[in-house]
Amino acid sequence: MPFVTLPREKTTAGFTAAVLFGSLFAGLCAVGIVFLAYGVNPFYAIYEIFRSSFGSAFGFKETITKAVPLIFIGSGLALAYKAKFWNIGAESQLLWGAIIATWIGLNWGPHLPGFVVIPLMFLGGFIGGGLWGVIPAVFKVKFGINEVISTLMLNYVAAELVKYLVVGPWKGTTKYGYPYTDDLPDHALLNLLHHTRISVPLVIFAVLVALFLCFVVYRTRFGYEVRVIGENPEAGKYAGIDFFKTTVLMMAVSGGVAGIAGVGELLTIHKHLSYPETISAGYGFTAIIVAWLGRLNPGFAILSGLFFAGIIVGGDAIQISMGLPSATVNVFNGLILVFLIMGDFLLSHRVVYKRRAN
Repeated sequence: MPFVTLPREKTTAGFTAAVLFGSLFAGLCAVGIVFLAYGVNPFYAIYEIFRSSFGSAFGFKETITKAVPLIFIGSGLALAYKAKFWNIGAESQLLWGAIIATWIGLNWGPHLPGFVVIPLMFLGGFIGGGLWGVIPAVFKVKFGINEVISTLMLNYVAAELVKYLVVGPWKGTTKYGYPYTDDLPDHALLNLLHHTRISVPLVIFAVLVALFLCFVVYRTRFGYEVRVIGENPEAGKYAGIDFFKTTVLMMAVSGGVAGIAGVGELLTIHKHLSYPETISAGYGFTAIIVAWLGRLNPGFAILSGLFFAGIIVGGDAIQISMGLPSATVNVFNGLILVFLIMGDFLLSHRVVYKRRAN
């Protein structure tokens, strides 16, 4: 091979930014090729995506709505990915948050005031998602089971559990046979802005959680241990870092934050538990790209979550206006992720031309 890759010793902030924007640009070019294959003008399609999500009042409101769960989950995934623990199970952790919150709301909600039951539902959702996240952490540290496989498979377990609940023991008596639970009490729901699906307290909560996790990662001993585990596990062992404790706590937080996202969706949009694909529009998977675009910095998940929420909203819009298939958004997100990973490789490696010996 005429080219070889060598480890890159250090990178500047300018080079990092250039690679990031270059990766996004390359990803958009690849998306443009897909649009061309469908006979659609790629420049117009991409323009319509961002115009529909950020250029209209309705679109921007929907973008904010969809950004909230992406910010929650993306910031939590960034924490786990800092330790190179590849949590692909945020979708199931979100569902567990919704499951626990539904149980609390239906059983305790009628007997407790809103200012008590709402925090209890968020706390229960955090615990539910966190405990579900701890399972693959224990599997990896104690039994060496690959976390990609375990977290991915647990998504199916949680999804099937939700289906069982809504068609079985939790099926609502007021839903005319439809596979939903009964609605949560009105006082157990979050208030929304007029003519929107936006809860201002929930938006503020998502931003604060992302900023808090950023502080944890870069300004606390726990965050330092997480980063050491990801960057140099051998150095971590030499320094006496407890891998089991750190990994379990890290995944409890990462899964718990995803569980909070599930509670937020339940209390603002759905008001009852239903099929898993209804509770989450694939947020657990899209948030993986959110974390990568944010350079695994929980704070940057605020901006990257807003960006990808816009792609979801704009992608839905062009499906209708241009007659594109429903997989358009998934293709868009997947290509962006591929090029972000390629850019990440260039940040840690340099490509060198290897001269042939005479």
